[in-house]
Amino acid sequence: MIDFYTNPRSRGAIVRWMLEETGAPYRTHLLDYGAAMKSAAYRAINPMGKVPAIVHDGRTVTEAAAICAYLADVFPEADLAPQTGQRDQYYRWLFFGAGPLEQAVTTVALGFEIPEDRKGMVGFGCLGDVLDTLEHRLSEHPFLAGDRFTAADVYTGSQIGWGLQFGTIPSRSTFAAYWNRIQDRPARLRAAALDAEAAA
Repeated sequence: MIDFYTNPRSRGAIVRWMLEETGAPYRTHLLDYGAAMKSAAYRAINPMGKVPAIVHDGRTVTEAAAICAYLADVFPEADLAPQTGQRDQYYRWLFFGAGPLEQAVTTVALGFEIPEDRKGMVGFGCLGDVLDTLEHRLSEHPFLAGDRFTAADVYTGSQIGWGLQFGTIPSRSTFAAYWNRIQDRPARLRAAALDAEAAA
């Protein structure tokens, strides 16, 4: 049994989707923002006082991308990661979402502008470069790791879906087509329904 700590209006939605993809049994612990997340009891699980987090067989994992990678590894029967030794593109695009994509989108959404002569100091350079790189990949492959759905699509695909929904990622036909390929997966729909119920 996995203990899953989340808030339905958080990156925990990514992890719930991943949990539903694995089919592994899990127990949900809903935490409100504020005192509950900053309590000593929860900080013993995640000192950052943030969700999501999971505890599985006495092991604690935080950070949504790390949780996705971990779950793909410990539940190989779900077939959410390529074979060991063939994970170059899988790792690349899983962590592209956790690094350049999220950083670039957040920076722009907060109204920060990186001076032209300082772009080399940030890992993403600029949002345009990040989106062009992602679009190039998805124009050549149906999924981020190649020809089949993986945990990279759960994590980075969630970033794309949210970006399209909230307008933080400009609508491009390649991104819309990709999101249409993954948004109706039964596991994602189950996860979304559970989060909607929790939010209500």
